[in-house]
Amino acid sequence: MTSRKITRVAAAILIQPDGQFLLASRPIGKPYAGYWEFPGGKLEAGEAAIDALARELHEELGIEVKQATPWLCQRFDYPHALVELSFFKVTAWEGDLHAREGQLFAWQKPMQLTVSPILPANGPILRGLAMNETLLFSPAGLIGEADFLERAKLHWQAGPAWLVLREPQLDTQQYRQLCLKLAQIPRPHGGMLIGHGELSTLVDLPLDGVHLTSRQLMALQQRPAQFNWVGASTHNESELAQANRLGLDYTVLGHVCASASHPDQAPLGWTQFADLLAQGWSSPCFAIGGQSMATLAQAQAAGAQGVAILSAAWR
Repeated sequence: MTSRKITRVAAAILIQPDGQFLLASRPIGKPYAGYWEFPGGKLEAGEAAIDALARELHEELGIEVKQATPWLCQRFDYPHALVELSFFKVTAWEGDLHAREGQLFAWQKPMQLTVSPILPANGPILRGLAMNETLLFSPAGLIGEADFLERAKLHWQAGPAWLVLREPQLDTQQYRQLCLKLAQIPRPHGGMLIGHGELSTLVDLPLDGVHLTSRQLMALQQRPAQFNWVGASTHNESELAQANRLGLDYTVLGHVCASASHPDQAPLGWTQFADLLAQGWSSPCFAIGGQSMATLAQAQAAGAQGVAILSAAWR
């Protein structure tokens, strides 16, 4: 049987400084007319995705792209076409938006959509936009519980921090008690508390999601249904592919740079990290290993959502 031809598309997520992003309606005459999507269009023969993005945004919206970084790549099998979408975050452009194809525009906030229906392929992308640029891993075993709780409070007071509670030195009861203390800390900006450990011990805790070890990830046949958000640690292509098959919300890949937690293991380095992400995955990926806010821009230039931080977040 002949495999279906892949239609390659470049799609733009235009993001304003306040985090709002642009959706556009599909014009009359196209499949799924009236559905809302991220603007973009098909790659021409021999055209690079970034060049197609710039061309399509000029043709459709009348703007010139000034800053765009690769983000996610997703395949979606529609009845009319098998589509591979390369998404770019566009954070700088020139010109005013013009509906050159008669489309409507709507600026939206993550997880607060006011328009519908959404083009089916864009659903997971919308979820990814709700994620932070940083993922914090807890350090209670390094700095002590009292200090950790106070600093966690400061992180949540400052913004919508995502915190993975990873404390392997604690037994089940100790972990539960620490989790309950964290859950009582106000999160005025939102923020997330993500569990880590045996899934059976986490299901009844006040968690927003769960972070899988690579061993847990590879042992699963389907995404854990008990948790709203599910992410995983990965180290190579096969683990990234497994996370993709399970439809996880994010991955953490590394270690990228030299790390005190892995002194005897050679790091991936930025080139290999970027090469792995360039293969295209449908969920955001964080760089881990020797990361801090100082490496955020480099991680994003390599295609990452952001950075996962341990010690540097708690100094």
